[in-house]
Amino acid sequence: MTIETWGLFCAAVFVLAGTPGPNMLHVLTRSVKFGARRSIPAMLGCLSALMTILLASATGLSAVLIAAPGLFEALRYVGVAYLVYLGVKAWRGEEAAVDPALPALPVSISAWALFRGGFLIGISNPKAILFAAAFLPQFVSQSAPQIPQFAVLIVTFAAVELFWYAIYGMGGQKLAGYLIRPALKRAFNRLTGGIFMGFGVALLRVRF
Repeated sequence: MTIETWGLFCAAVFVLAGTPGPNMLHVLTRSVKFGARRSIPAMLGCLSALMTILLASATGLSAVLIAAPGLFEALRYVGVAYLVYLGVKAWRGEEAAVDPALPALPVSISAWALFRGGFLIGISNPKAILFAAAFLPQFVSQSAPQIPQFAVLIVTFAAVELFWYAIYGMGGQKLAGYLIRPALKRAFNRLTGGIFMGFGVALLRVRF
C-alpha cells in the first residue's frame, strides 16, 4: 500500500465516518442525555463493534457472506428490528435532559449499559458489515504482506471514527443546553426517534 493509497483511504473514511448514521446518532443522543464525558463508554461500545466488523473483514468476511447469504439476511432483519426499537424508545423518551454537571451517572444507567448499547448499535448494522466487506479490501495490495496493511487501515479507521465521536459528543453536550424546555426536548426525541426508525426502514432495501 502506497502513501497515496493511504491518503485516499483517510479522505474517504473521514467523509464516510462523519456522515450521520446509527453510530453517530447514538453518540449524539447519549451526549445530549448524559454529557460527552459520561458517554465515553457508549462511544467505546460503538468503536468496539466497528473494530470487530473490520477485523472480520480482514479475515475473510466477504467470503463467508457469499457462502452463506442467509446469514446476512438474518443480520439485516435483526438490525432493522433493533433500530426500530431504538427509534420507538427515543420517540417515547423522557423530556428532561440529565445535567452534564452532575459527577456521576444516574443509578438507572451504568457505564457497562452505555457500552453495551453502543456495541449493539454498531454490531447490528448490516450496512457496516457490507461496507467493511466490500470497501476495506480495495485498499490492500495483493503483492505485499496483507496483515500489516489491514492493521494500518483499521487503526486509521479507528482514529478517524474517534475524532468524529468527539465532535458529535461535544455537539450533543452543547445541544443539551438548548433542550432545557420540555417542548424542545420532546421535539428532539421525536426527531431522533424518527431518524432511527428511518435507518431501520432503509436497511430493508440493503442487499448483499
